[in-house]
Amino acid sequence: MAGWDPGDVRPVVIGMTGASGAVYAVRLLQELARLEQPVHLLVSGAAWDVIRLEMGWPIPPGDGEALLQWAGIAPGRVFCHDLRDFSAPVASGSHLTRAMVIVPCSMGTLAAVAAGSSDNLLERAADTHLKEGRPLILVPRETPLHLIHLENMVRAARAGARIVPAMPAFYHRPQTMMDLVDFVVGKILDQLQLPHTLFRRWGAPGEEAGGVDRT
Repeated sequence: MAGWDPGDVRPVVIGMTGASGAVYAVRLLQELARLEQPVHLLVSGAAWDVIRLEMGWPIPPGDGEALLQWAGIAPGRVFCHDLRDFSAPVASGSHLTRAMVIVPCSMGTLAAVAAGSSDNLLERAADTHLKEGRPLILVPRETPLHLIHLENMVRAARAGARIVPAMPAFYHRPQTMMDLVDFVVGKILDQLQLPHTLFRRWGAPGEEAGGVDRT
């Protein structure tokens, strides 16, 4: 893929917040591990609750090593940080990164990003990516959306963030729930300019109009 350099050792920052959709973050971490991509992982308190509820994993809050074990990821390239630790490398723009992804992105975190708030390390890292002009990808998972949500997305987008809602498509003819998850994760990887084969692209050989009846 154009833009991907396997020798680029700059880490990707992954922020997990308390919106539904922990599986998107876990699947993204697994793909980044496959690519041997270094990762800084930031998990909010509410996100730990969602992980236990949605994934069924009995992980104590703050136990990043246990999260990686349950996800089948070797810990060597993933660095977990406490959100109160502003001495972590990602608190500073001088620490070079490839990009940051907040997945899933709660409406509270979206509001903080749109307002330039830095009340914890996750919010500070997001603010740093905007001020340094580095890719910041927000993956909101909420419905319905009211006007404040929409306006916050506009404000974040105007500041430089990319909004990638967790909205799976169906033209690739998904057969399982994980096919739907992989589509969203593939879209995130596209924004990171990282290679993947998580879904069949529109117009791929052997497909008829992407599987869509256009009559």
